[in-house]
Amino acid sequence: MNIKLRLTVMNFLQFFIWGSWLLTIGAFWFQTKKWTGTDFGAIFSTMGIASLFMPAIAGILADKWINAERLYAIFHFAGGLLLLTLPAIGDPHLFFWVMLLTMMFYMPTIGLSITIAYNSLKMNQYSIVQSYPPIRVWGTVGFIVALWVVSLAGLEKSAGQFYIAAGASFVLGAYAFTLPRCLPMGKGHKPDLVSALGLNAFALFKNRKMASFFLFAMLLGAALQLTNAYGDTFLHDFAKVPEFKDLIAVKYPAIIMSISQISETLFILTIPFFLRKYGIKNVMLLSMVAWVLRFGLFAYGDPAGGLWMIILSCIIYGMAFDFFNISGSIFVETQSIPAIRASAQGLFMMMTNGFGALLGSRVSGIVIDRYFTDGEHFMWKEIWIAFALYSLVVAILFVFLFRHKHNPAEVENVHH
Repeated sequence: MNIKLRLTVMNFLQFFIWGSWLLTIGAFWFQTKKWTGTDFGAIFSTMGIASLFMPAIAGILADKWINAERLYAIFHFAGGLLLLTLPAIGDPHLFFWVMLLTMMFYMPTIGLSITIAYNSLKMNQYSIVQSYPPIRVWGTVGFIVALWVVSLAGLEKSAGQFYIAAGASFVLGAYAFTLPRCLPMGKGHKPDLVSALGLNAFALFKNRKMASFFLFAMLLGAALQLTNAYGDTFLHDFAKVPEFKDLIAVKYPAIIMSISQISETLFILTIPFFLRKYGIKNVMLLSMVAWVLRFGLFAYGDPAGGLWMIILSCIIYGMAFDFFNISGSIFVETQSIPAIRASAQGLFMMMTNGFGALLGSRVSGIVIDRYFTDGEHFMWKEIWIAFALYSLVVAILFVFLFRHKHNPAEVENVHH
């Protein structure tokens, strides 16, 4: 099988697992279990907590001791087993601990999948900037397919979504053993203690530009968690309003939300052009402006006359997500030497899905419970306006604090 096709299958399954439950767990949590927003913030924080250390640990292991593709397989098998146990749990606090363990195995696989893909493309003399985005698109397609499967099967509020995720995890675990070998690039060096522990990537923080990049990675990671955590249950809540309850957007919210991922597939393909033409700073700034619009349109949209705003918000999400996450991973690759490549991607993951997710999920859960609930109802308009203002402040700070001179050759040569 062609290497690009093999990596495409890997990406499809990688994000199919996540798409099976990430956007619909809110409906399961609030509509079926009737658990609280603060507890829900804790569940979404598991991705953040796991990403604080697991991607970095996985990156160290893959840089020094074990082939990345083998580690990737082992993590998916372990994650699949844990996903199978979630439906039997009836206590939100126990659910938190099991979900944390699940995320400790899943979150590092995102960075590992990038390492495997970049390594395989380089070994086959492909340009990462040109070849990776069309492969990564299929991860988003996998996410969309999972959303549609769960929604059309009537599992949005059901624990059945976790069984689907577990099945995909086992399939990917088996498939990973067939992927091209991705040998530890830092092996054979006689390092000092810092190198031995795989902490070389943290040296990137000494560079002011990289330190500010990782800071904004954290702040944007927070914005991503807000939309993942609350988008689906926001639409489900309209079912409580008689004039909205029979509308398509309220009956199948996950399908409406999947427009966001469909948009992703289109924006991913524009990344090589935008990176070459405008550079990482402008591409990331576009992402931040898109987050402001994403939340602002949600604030004023509804499933009837305002449906166009919700759909436009979902389209804009593609730019908000891709122009930061995918471009960011390519930028990190351009700034890292081969011996720390997996660790550096793990560090990027730690800042976005670790500290960022922790900040976004925990703080938003507490703030919403305290300031944006009216008895039993969420004050959705005020919630989304608050999120939009947060994104606007981040964008303004970014203009002044992140300094980077665009060099088109640096982007072109990322595959050398």
